[in-house]
Amino acid sequence: MAKVAFIGLGVMGYPMAGHLKKAGHDVTVYNRTAKKAEQWVEEFHGKKADTPAEAAKGQDIVFACVGNDNDIREVTTGKDGAFKTMAKGSVFVDHTTDSAKVARELEGEAEKCGIGFIDAPVSGGQAGAENGKLTIMCGGEKDIFEKTADVMKAYGISVKRLGKSGSGQLCKMINQICLAGAVQGLAEGLAFGKKAGLDMNEVLDVISKGAAGSWQMSNRGSTMVEGKFDFGFAVDWMRKDLGICLDEARSNGAVLPVTALIDQFYADIQAENGGRLDTSSLIKRLPQ
Repeated sequence: MAKVAFIGLGVMGYPMAGHLKKAGHDVTVYNRTAKKAEQWVEEFHGKKADTPAEAAKGQDIVFACVGNDNDIREVTTGKDGAFKTMAKGSVFVDHTTDSAKVARELEGEAEKCGIGFIDAPVSGGQAGAENGKLTIMCGGEKDIFEKTADVMKAYGISVKRLGKSGSGQLCKMINQICLAGAVQGLAEGLAFGKKAGLDMNEVLDVISKGAAGSWQMSNRGSTMVEGKFDFGFAVDWMRKDLGICLDEARSNGAVLPVTALIDQFYADIQAENGGRLDTSSLIKRLPQ
């Protein structure tokens, strides 16, 4: 069992840290809003710290799941950042979905401090975090990854290293590009079927068993038909992720016409005060 810290107790980090405690690890948590950390301690009986630096001191592994590039910089190299107190030979694992650029940057800063760094964004949403069934995409040196992989299995059903630093974030970008297309395709199909007067739950039962079947169809198809859009991963976060994808594409020369279009469709949802709806709300902008 390991001594670990977890920084960031949002809809993903809160249950992920809980799974670490349930697995028997010694867990200290930090959250910007202290009340959330106190709630976690009451539920899981771990410990809390008042700063990332305090949480990280003396730990074998420090995990983080925060909002964006600026947030991860703040909790690592900021005034009270974790890198200031982490012991040499310990490892920092970043579960935030952020840029490959910041992953490479922070790996360099970690190396100066004598610590390891793994970028490890996750897929599976809030339900995956709560059920301990996340897919974890990792970048970094192999020996450093191997120090952390078994611990991450407390909440991951798949923990895989894709290559050097930044590879995990690049893989997550591919995940989000594919996801955006899948959601838009499903939204258009359902809207078309409604216009055609079909029973869309019956349609979903049939086509989900064929070549069109997908996780999105099985888990969000019926709720999209019912107009329910309160299932975790929000439009605001998807636009943040797609922005990262499009920035990286401008840098590496990739062409993402469909992704750019769907990003604007999500902007339409935001403009109608739908930023906190889940990503399946794309169907709301189609006539039905």
